[in-house]
Amino acid sequence: MPLNVPNLLTWARIVLVPLFLGVFFWPGLPPTTQNLLATAIFGLAALTDWFDGYLARRLGQTSAFGAFLDPVADKLMVAAALILLVDLERVGAVPAFIIVGREIAISALREWMAGLGASKSVAVSFIGKLKTTAQMIAILLLLYHMPVLGMDVQPLGQVLIWIAALLTLWSMGYYLRRAWPEIRARVLP
Repeated sequence: MPLNVPNLLTWARIVLVPLFLGVFFWPGLPPTTQNLLATAIFGLAALTDWFDGYLARRLGQTSAFGAFLDPVADKLMVAAALILLVDLERVGAVPAFIIVGREIAISALREWMAGLGASKSVAVSFIGKLKTTAQMIAILLLLYHMPVLGMDVQPLGQVLIWIAALLTLWSMGYYLRRAWPEIRARVLP
């Protein structure tokens, strides 16, 4: 495993997951402090996600291990946030299931396609990036759970999480269509 800045940022994101969850289970921590700390930790993790990819490309430090670990870190953080938000009754189980289920399915599809040497056909698309943006903003708003400039951000967070869920389904369809020739050739009789 190459130890470089991008990989260290990815590891930091993984380490932030228990810290992020622990904020809500720390005895005596007021709910407003929990919300603020969780939002800050999740925001920091989202920034490391952007920076590790940027730095890996910019510094020429891309690696097979980094390409494997980065999506694992992303999925751990998003899944932890969504499960927590369902537990806090800030997100419904349906959009959370759609998003987490798609992440598992597409990760498995990408792994399978990589094994076939066809990983480029399921590379990240624009719709995937759009989904991620809506999802991250929604999670940040739902974690914060307090008014911003006198405006309740929960309804906006709810709308964005449903938009993210719909974009999730759309991007899943896109990736499955891209992989369909391989699926048809190798799986279907």
